[in-house]
Amino acid sequence: MTDSAGRPEGLAAYIAVTAAYWAFMLTDGALRMLVLLHFHTLGFSPVQLAYLFLLYELAGIVTNLSAGWIAARFGLTATLYAGLGLQIVALLALAQLDPGWGIAASVAFVMAVQGLSGVAKDLAKMSSKSAVKLLAPKGDGALFRWVAVLTGSKNAVKGLGFLLGAAALALVGFVPAVLGMAAVLAAILLVIALRMPAGLPTGRKGAKFSEVFSRSSNVNWLSAARVFLFGARDVWFVVGIPIYFYAVLSDGTVAGNRAAFFTIGTFMAAWIILYGAVQASAPRLLRAQAVGDARLIRRAWAWAGGLALVPAALALTVWAAGAPAPWLTATLIGGLLLFGAVFALNSALHSYLILAFTEAERVTMDVGFYYMANAGGRLLGTLLSGVSYQLGGLPACLGTAAVMLTLSALCARRLR
Repeated sequence: MTDSAGRPEGLAAYIAVTAAYWAFMLTDGALRMLVLLHFHTLGFSPVQLAYLFLLYELAGIVTNLSAGWIAARFGLTATLYAGLGLQIVALLALAQLDPGWGIAASVAFVMAVQGLSGVAKDLAKMSSKSAVKLLAPKGDGALFRWVAVLTGSKNAVKGLGFLLGAAALALVGFVPAVLGMAAVLAAILLVIALRMPAGLPTGRKGAKFSEVFSRSSNVNWLSAARVFLFGARDVWFVVGIPIYFYAVLSDGTVAGNRAAFFTIGTFMAAWIILYGAVQASAPRLLRAQAVGDARLIRRAWAWAGGLALVPAALALTVWAAGAPAPWLTATLIGGLLLFGAVFALNSALHSYLILAFTEAERVTMDVGFYYMANAGGRLLGTLLSGVSYQLGGLPACLGTAAVMLTLSALCARRLR
C-alpha cells in the first residue's frame, strides 16, 4: 500500500522511529566507552568492570518480558518515549558520581545507573523492532529489507557512539561528556514527541501478561540460539579486547592514555560500523528474496557453525604467540573484523526470522521474549568476559566465544 505521494504506508512513522532509535544508540555506545575506560583508569579490575554492566544486561531480561506486554497494552509510542526519557535520567544521575565515594560505593552506584540505562535501551529497542513488523509493506522481501536497514544503521550509529565516548573522555572529561549527551537526547525526544506521525498501534486493553511466553517452538529455539550468539560476541567485546589493547598501547602517561583511548574507541567504532553495514546489506548478500525462508533457516545454523572457527583460530594464535607483538595486534584486528562481518549476517538473519515467525497480533510479545533472550546472552557474555580474561587472558575469552557459537548453531539447527 502507498500514500498519495507514492510512498509506502507507515514510512513516515518508520523514519521517526528510526531517528529516535539512532539518537538513543548514539548515547548508548558513547556511555559504554565512557564508563569502561573511565573506571579502568581508576584502577578497576576486569571483573569489577564486568560488574558495572551486569545490572544493565539483567535489567534487559526483565524489561523485555514486561515491555512486550506494556507495548501491547499501552502502545509502541509510549514505550519508545519511556526508553528515551529513562536514558536522559540515567545520564543525569551518572554525572553525580563522586570519585571520593570509594570503589565499592562507586561500583554499586554505577551498576544501578547502568541498570536504569538497560531498561531504557530495551524499551527503545523493542518498540523500534516491533514497529517494523507492523509498518513494513507486505511481500517482495520488504520486511527483511526494512529490518536490515533499521538494525544495520543502528549499529553504525552505535559505532560512532563508541568513538564519540572515547573522544569525549579524552577531550572534555567524564562529567561534561555525560551532561552534554543528556542535553542532546532531551532535545531530540522533544522534537520526536511533537512530530511523531500516525501509524503505530495504540494498544489493546485486553492484553494479558501471560501472553508474553511463546508457545512457538521456532520462537523458543531462535531465542536460545540468540542467547549463545550474543554471549559469544560480548565475552571478548565487553572487557577482554578493550583491556588487552589498553595494556598493549598505553605507556601509563596522560598522553599515552589519551592515545590508547582514541585507538580503542576507533577500533570499537570501526567494528560496530562494519557490523552495521553488513547487517544493512544482509538481504542482498544472502539473496534473501531469491532463496526463500527455508534456505535462510538452514543458513542460520550453518553461518553460526562457521563463525565458531574464527575465535577458535584467534585464541590459538594469541596463546601460541605468548607476548604481544605488532603482527599479533594486526592479526587480531583483521580476525575480529572478519568475525564482525559473519556475525552481522547471523544477527540479521535472526532479526528477520523472529518477525517472520511471529503473528502481527502478538509481535510485541514475541519480540520482547526474543530480546529477553538477547539480553540474557549479553549478561552471560559480560560476566564471562571479566571472569575468563582474569583467569586466562584473551585466549580464554576467545575460546569461550567459540564454544558458545557452537551451541548457538546447535539451537538454530532445530528451527523448522
